Amino acid sequence: MTKPFSLQAVLELMQLRADDATNRLARLIATERDATSKLEMLQQYRDEYATRFRQAAQNGLAQREWHNYQEFLNRLDEAIDSQRLTVAQQVQNTAAGQTHWQQQRTKLKAFDTLSERHFVSENALELKREQKTQDEFAARHKGGKEKQ
Repeated sequence: MTKPFSLQAVLELMQLRADDATNRLARLIATERDATSKLEMLQQYRDEYATRFRQAAQNGLAQREWHNYQEFLNRLDEAIDSQRLTVAQQVQNTAAGQTHWQQQRTKLKAFDTLSERHFVSENALELKREQKTQDEFAARHKGGKEKQ
């Protein structure tokens, strides 16, 4: 009879950890994409607003309107700088998540390999046992015919 893999509980734990790392990495990637998308949106909005400002300036602006445009552009620039920092942090988080995911996969593969080796060994032992049983049966059967 085949013996169960003695490290089955550890293998299952490694599988859970690998699955958790995969899910975490997926969330990190999604968060990074969202942050990057928000940055791109802010940059696009800033470009559009700057274009409107240039067009309005060509048509003539009062000092108060000029100041309002400049103030808003400055706020957009601050938001863009802040979002760039957020994106940079998310890139680092994603890289760390990917490293963790790779480590978990490596551990899982190691225990999976041990499990496979265990079952290959057990199957080989089982085949030997079956062959021995068949050989004994054949020997008895042959021995019984010779006595007759």
